[in-house]
Amino acid sequence: MADSPAFTPVHLLTGFLGSGKTTLLKRLLADPALADTAVLINEFGDVGLDHHLVERIDETMVLLQSGCVCCTVRGELAEALRDLHSRRERGLIPAFTRVVIESTGLADPFPVLSTLKSDPVLRHHFRAGSVVATIDAVNGLSQLDTYVESTRQAAIADRLVITKTDLCTGNTDLSRLLSRLAELNPDALRLIAGDDGPGAEALFGDDVAQRVAKLQSPSGFYCDTPALQVTAEGVAQHTAISSFVIAVDTPIDWTGFGVWLTMLLNRHGSRVLRVKGILALAGEERPVAVHGVQHLVHPPVHLAGWPSSERSSCLVFIVDGLDVNLLKRSFNAFALAGNAEARPQPEAAAQIRNAQSP
Repeated sequence: MADSPAFTPVHLLTGFLGSGKTTLLKRLLADPALADTAVLINEFGDVGLDHHLVERIDETMVLLQSGCVCCTVRGELAEALRDLHSRRERGLIPAFTRVVIESTGLADPFPVLSTLKSDPVLRHHFRAGSVVATIDAVNGLSQLDTYVESTRQAAIADRLVITKTDLCTGNTDLSRLLSRLAELNPDALRLIAGDDGPGAEALFGDDVAQRVAKLQSPSGFYCDTPALQVTAEGVAQHTAISSFVIAVDTPIDWTGFGVWLTMLLNRHGSRVLRVKGILALAGEERPVAVHGVQHLVHPPVHLAGWPSSERSSCLVFIVDGLDVNLLKRSFNAFALAGNAEARPQPEAAAQIRNAQSP
């Protein structure tokens, strides 16, 4: 029986309607690598668990042949997680070392992650893990262009699983989709779904805290061109979601950076879909990796050393409707070590407040 971790990682499986999320989950549930996993799903019938079912614990929970515990979410997610934790503590279900949650196709991933931080019980026992999003190779491009939910799911994900590649008419459409995803979410792992993979360990075995330490260099991690979106009337328009990079050679003042990021997320957290990068701090030889999703910021990771000869800071942002120039100017005013003595910065604070695009 697996030992329960102090903070159990909660991974999220998301994806737009018809993107193959349920098909992927059905295959994963037969994987022995999920033996130490609790899986929260909407309904058992949607996934077709009959041939995997070995024991029904009650009307909402079953134990599968692979060893993982599956339960349906009825009501609040926080209540379901608290119930899982309580049953594990009392020995009513096998111990699990991680949780995987399947979200609905139209769901914004962030409320699931924010639940872990906002609930007074959950934040002492669970932590956010990885976000996995399925992308339909046939319809993915049109969905990204048309539905903001699809774009937000792809932008927040740590891993992008491309499904239905066998239905593509040629490599051109798949290449265009992969290029688009690389622009939208530059450092997410892009994986092709097949009969044999990716497996549970590839998707959920490596959490965010470990992955953030693998960011290699500033080069290539940005996209300043907003994606093209089409309205219901067929009129082309530019979506507000885009990504950009802040790369500086000047050492970062950690206190000033913390004030700046706190103000930014307090004011525009729902629009900062993701921030991730490596910082060269003033007075610190080792780099520090940071990672946040909307209002949720993971603890900083102090790396053993620089991954390359570069010693500059690089922050990658994916934002929704924020003025990039104002954000860069306010960052320079607050975070650069040379400006540390000049704080407070009323002009910079105003730039943060006004960063939302009209």
